[in-house]
Amino acid sequence: MKHADVKEAAEALFNEQRNPFGAFSLGSETHHAVTIPDAVRRCRWIAVDINAAAFGLFFVSPSPERARLVPCLDSDYPGVAIATKFISGANGEEIVRHTRISTEPRWWTDDGVAAAAETFRNLAWTEQMAPLAPGTSGIAFPVHADRGQCGLVVFLGSEIILPQDALYEIHARCFSLFAAVARIRPSDAGRARSISKRELECLKLTANGNTSEEIARLLKLSVHTANQYLTQSTQKLNAVNRNQAVAKALRLGLIE
Repeated sequence: MKHADVKEAAEALFNEQRNPFGAFSLGSETHHAVTIPDAVRRCRWIAVDINAAAFGLFFVSPSPERARLVPCLDSDYPGVAIATKFISGANGEEIVRHTRISTEPRWWTDDGVAAAAETFRNLAWTEQMAPLAPGTSGIAFPVHADRGQCGLVVFLGSEIILPQDALYEIHARCFSLFAAVARIRPSDAGRARSISKRELECLKLTANGNTSEEIARLLKLSVHTANQYLTQSTQKLNAVNRNQAVAKALRLGLIE
């Protein structure tokens, strides 16, 4: 199948707006809301279907200057996997730039397993990229949602099984999952209004990749005070850590 035909087939599938959460379109205002644990379970189902060992869902940082992936959930939830920390670090800059302008999947291999490379190399409408996490193999699906939000759903494993005819369906399910997560828990918006301006400033700087020390310097605060603001905003957003607080703030439109 030619590249153009593959892309057309994928776009046709996305236009069907398949939705594992219910019979609503991706743009429907009545789209089912889910919780983070719900989203983790559904992401795990996709991982099981392709025999992936791990997964992660990331939002793209809104900062054009500091391209960064903000982790929302992964297979170690409520913890954070080591691979997620690598992916949300400097290694994510190239894929962030790609995600903002394209939905073409990217794959990599860095674990010495020849079968993994062969599986991915046989997939049309995908391209190889530098490893997102050392010593791993995986595939990353760029996804987009309402209000210009975009992100990445990543699956890792040296024994991933992904036939060409299943690629588009898996990508469509990732789109649907991301759309549901982007709308997650709209009731949080009421509690989020109690977050102070300073707390939001700290969250925004965190989303842009700044450490507590850098935030303190930029806002002329002590490191202790900067951490306090981040802890308070994390609690107010009912998040398990500051990374999830940033992801929630992005979804709720509290920071850009």
